[in-house]
Amino acid sequence: MSKRNKTVREAALDVIEAVEKNQSYSNLLLNHVIEKNQLPSKDIGLLTELTYGTIQRKMTLDFYLAPFIKGKLDEWVRQLLRLSLYQLVYLDRIPDRAVFFEAVEIAKKRGHKGISGLVNGVLRSVQRKGLPSLDSIKDPIERVAIETSHPYWLVKRWEEQFGLEKTKEMCETNLIAPKQSARVNTTRINREELVKRLTDEGNEVKESTIVPEAIQSLRGNLAKSEAYRDGHCTIQDESSMLVSYALKLEQGMKVLDACAAPGGKTTHIAEKLSGTGEVHALDLHKHKVKLIDENATRLGLNNVKSTTLDSRNAGEKFEKESFDRILVDAPCSGLGVLRRKPDIKYAKKESDLLSLQKIQLDILSAVAPLLKKDGLLVYSTCTVDQNENEGTISAFLSDHPEFEPHALDGLPDSITPFISEDKLQIFPQDFGGDGFFISCFIKK
Repeated sequence: MSKRNKTVREAALDVIEAVEKNQSYSNLLLNHVIEKNQLPSKDIGLLTELTYGTIQRKMTLDFYLAPFIKGKLDEWVRQLLRLSLYQLVYLDRIPDRAVFFEAVEIAKKRGHKGISGLVNGVLRSVQRKGLPSLDSIKDPIERVAIETSHPYWLVKRWEEQFGLEKTKEMCETNLIAPKQSARVNTTRINREELVKRLTDEGNEVKESTIVPEAIQSLRGNLAKSEAYRDGHCTIQDESSMLVSYALKLEQGMKVLDACAAPGGKTTHIAEKLSGTGEVHALDLHKHKVKLIDENATRLGLNNVKSTTLDSRNAGEKFEKESFDRILVDAPCSGLGVLRRKPDIKYAKKESDLLSLQKIQLDILSAVAPLLKKDGLLVYSTCTVDQNENEGTISAFLSDHPEFEPHALDGLPDSITPFISEDKLQIFPQDFGGDGFFISCFIKK
């Protein structure tokens, strides 16, 4: 094995350990490790797969390892066993002997002879005796939880809200790496031209069947493309692009995006206004507002005005009834993006969902007076949870009788089957986008 490959597995182990120990976000850590080690692109793919895959399937891997481990293990040894077993079970193209060799080498380097012997022994036993069967788990909710590595409380909660079949489908989809999608900057280029441009650059892309200005990457990282650098596209999930449709924008409108960073929806709104009107983007953190500005500048959008401000204090900056449209893409539990951030599912607790709801309601109540009569307020989240989403809406409407639900009739035809009157809950399995919720209200 080359020295380079060895560092890929060691780097993966470092990321997995740090995620577990410090509750760090895997996506941020991974980027840091890639830059620090200056890995070639073929190794970046493997590193990403090893890291996400091992974290994503942690509970299943622990179930498989349990019969072969006696006594207490150091945390890094457990992580090394998970990482090694992930390769043995889920990756066809890596020969078993390479996995054994790497695991033992890392164990020697980081521990003593006894530990490398233990790691080798556990992996050889698994190979010899085979994996324990998941059918031995009799409770259907527990079986889905272990089979798909989702916490029991979450599977139980979803099962009560959506039924076991839909829950199982969702959990299985959450294990599949998401495709990268991008939005065409229609103020500069059309979709056909962008596809040609990206293809000429060596990427493999196709047009989305869901959103008219979206494309999907089949091969290549579009964020590294020249077309991206030149402001011809933005990386954004298809589900998230639907929000701008729900706003039913018209040229010249004044729009507030209350929780805007990093600016995907802000810039989409600005593009839909074709450079007219104003889009006011708020975010709590200065460094995140900088991202909104960078995106707007890259895309050549002059109708975006950003401010570092807690949107719960928006009334201090803006006049009452000064906006035609308001978007609250609320801070949420993020249960719709578990494919992108697998660590979330282990870090979240059921009680977190309640504390988030209070923040969401505070934001909605703070921006409600800023909307003109007959204006539309769109509430969206990247989560899948009835209590969090519909519970928030019910509470908001009962506190604000001047608002009533408004039909989501401006969305692409491809989305019609998923709309239920004034609400849209997208599941990850619906078309491969993020789990997402959108609803719309009109001010009477």
